[in-house]
Amino acid sequence: MISMLLALFVSIVLTLLIVRHASTRSRMVDHDLTGPQKFHVVPVPRVGGLGIVAGLIVAVVHQSLLAGASAGGDLGLVLMVCAMPAFAFGLAEDLTKQVSARKRLLATAASAVLAFWLLDAQLRDTAIPGLDLVVSFTIGALIVTVFAVAGIANAMNIIDGFNGLASMCAMIMLAGLAYVAFQVGDPVIGTLAVAGIGAVLGFFIWNFPAGLIFLGDGGAYFLGFYIAELSVLLLVRNAEVSPMFPLLLCIYPVFETVFSMYRRRFLRQQPPSMPDGIHLHSLIYRRVMRWAVGPKTARAMARRNSMTSPYLWLLCTSSVVPAILFWRHTAVLVACLVVFAVAYIVLYWRIVRFRSPRWLRFGRSRTFWPDDTREQEV
Repeated sequence: MISMLLALFVSIVLTLLIVRHASTRSRMVDHDLTGPQKFHVVPVPRVGGLGIVAGLIVAVVHQSLLAGASAGGDLGLVLMVCAMPAFAFGLAEDLTKQVSARKRLLATAASAVLAFWLLDAQLRDTAIPGLDLVVSFTIGALIVTVFAVAGIANAMNIIDGFNGLASMCAMIMLAGLAYVAFQVGDPVIGTLAVAGIGAVLGFFIWNFPAGLIFLGDGGAYFLGFYIAELSVLLLVRNAEVSPMFPLLLCIYPVFETVFSMYRRRFLRQQPPSMPDGIHLHSLIYRRVMRWAVGPKTARAMARRNSMTSPYLWLLCTSSVVPAILFWRHTAVLVACLVVFAVAYIVLYWRIVRFRSPRWLRFGRSRTFWPDDTREQEV
């Protein structure tokens, strides 16, 4: 708990300092308001990952000092060292806009390789026929582990589109990890997950709902890497946890990424890496929140931006809850994965065809916006 409070305090203070003083450092501010995945209407700092990483560094140093020479005492410190390439290249993109997605992925893969060798974070059991044979060899385990970790980090960056979306989903996933870690008697992983919640919460307070600062590529890649590595370490250290548990835990960002690649390549005949504005969260903003209706002031647009995120928090929670309920039952977890995939596709196609489920829509209710002098029908 102390580690969580330390991470929260450092994160919330440093993030506040960035919000207050970023205007004097133009490279820290996102001035691009025109991209297909841009939904803010005023320039905003996009280096929120700095506060999260700083908070976690303080927390893991405290945990290491507290544990002393006991087993696992330095695990958090080594994990943070391994995470630096992923974070640094993402942060460099936030500051320069000149680091390609391929370089960021390669940096994240390098971080995964470091964790593979320094922490023995190796996937040796996948519960997938055929793939288990591959990971029985060291080179196979290395390839599969690096692919999984880099994939989850990239997926977290993909869903980072609205105020509070990626950060709350990260906290929900970390809470699931912490719960299972304490259930199996692994306080090291559990404490690291709880500390991560504190660090992200310190950022979340300034990001949601006002959008005073963004997570940025550095923050998104770091959080994805952190969650993925804690998941791998949980499996390595606790054989009773099903390999399907981390997959169901992270299935929302992972499936969003896989579905987006399929949609771009096979339905739109575009490169899978080309960004577009029709992710599920983008569609909810445009067709459920009806972003074009109502006042166009910065405050009103930020409000509609933030009101999009809770829909996706619910989607994320819908996979995390069964994951923590059935963390040792592989067959049940696989069934939940199938149900999630089907539900996601059905929901996506209904929204994209302007047939949003009635329970998602606001309907023709009258909403009063405090920054406007009249009521709007939405």
